[in-house]
Amino acid sequence: MGLFRDETPVDAGLTTGAVARRLGVSPTTLRSWDRRYGIGPAVRPDGRHRRWTPQDVAMVETMCRLTSAGVPTAEAARAAKKGTGGGAPDDGEDGGELGGIAGGGGAPALSRPRVSAPTASAAGAAARAAAGAAAPTATDVRQECRGLARAAVRLDAPAVEERLAGIVERYGVTVAWQEVMVPTLHAVGRKWESSGDRYVEVEHLLSWHVSTVLRRCAPPAGSRHETTAPGPVVLACVPGEQHTLPLEALNAALGQLGLPSRMFGAAVPAEALVAAVDRLGPTAVVLWAQARSTASVPLARHVAAARWGVKGARRQPVVVLGGPGWHGRPAEGMVRPSALGEAVDMLTDLYGRAS
Repeated sequence: MGLFRDETPVDAGLTTGAVARRLGVSPTTLRSWDRRYGIGPAVRPDGRHRRWTPQDVAMVETMCRLTSAGVPTAEAARAAKKGTGGGAPDDGEDGGELGGIAGGGGAPALSRPRVSAPTASAAGAAARAAAGAAAPTATDVRQECRGLARAAVRLDAPAVEERLAGIVERYGVTVAWQEVMVPTLHAVGRKWESSGDRYVEVEHLLSWHVSTVLRRCAPPAGSRHETTAPGPVVLACVPGEQHTLPLEALNAALGQLGLPSRMFGAAVPAEALVAAVDRLGPTAVVLWAQARSTASVPLARHVAAARWGVKGARRQPVVVLGGPGWHGRPAEGMVRPSALGEAVDMLTDLYGRAS
């Protein structure tokens, strides 16, 4: 079997550490699976370290594949021991390293997960439905989060990207972001904080592939006919702000709906932002601030006060404040949505009125 290349002697089998390295799981997980589900070495010579035969490794490979696909751990163990590799996903016990990964909790504004949350407007709901969004069940959400987290923990980049692309295809960007991507990112972050700097590489890999998939959702520049349309939606992080993923999710969601946008990314200098607003005449400007230390109310007010157009028909943008850094009541000309879905609804309605 391919997993046993360069192992000598083969008949002696592999140690638990060697199997863990080959499969990309931790030795602790393998021991837990062995203790709880009997997924482990069949032969255990007295007084020696346990050794894994090719048949044992084939069984745990099946276990990894099924749990990565979202199958509950206990059910995956039964299928692996039978050698079927089958088993339908179902809600059940989760014995993985990121147990409880499906929980949401604590997500910031514009990214707060909401399962089957009501939409802010009928027009926005209809637009998202036309873009192919679907409402997953709570069981669907748990399965998707588990499968994505396990692939990320194994640093299985192809599996992470494949799962993310499938989630977006099934549910649309808004639902995928709020109910799967954000809860999984937060669970990985919590695991990192509570485990002494472990899982940092998992969080980085997962964030990179979330960004990659979201960018693929947005139509390429110049693909929309914008000559007679209202100004685009400008998306920018305030100066000093590096967190771009929520804006990338909003940009992708707007792209799926065919709404023009201009993404400027992280830490946009105030002068550059003001110049871009003057040049583009946007319908709305979304300003993201993750922390209060970066949220600049004077900058938001300056952008909201921008004017352009001929005398008697001058226009100004609506400023959308995104992120937990903003606090207090929004000033005139500003709105602060509580989640990505609400922001998409607001911008859809706003753009419809401007058209």
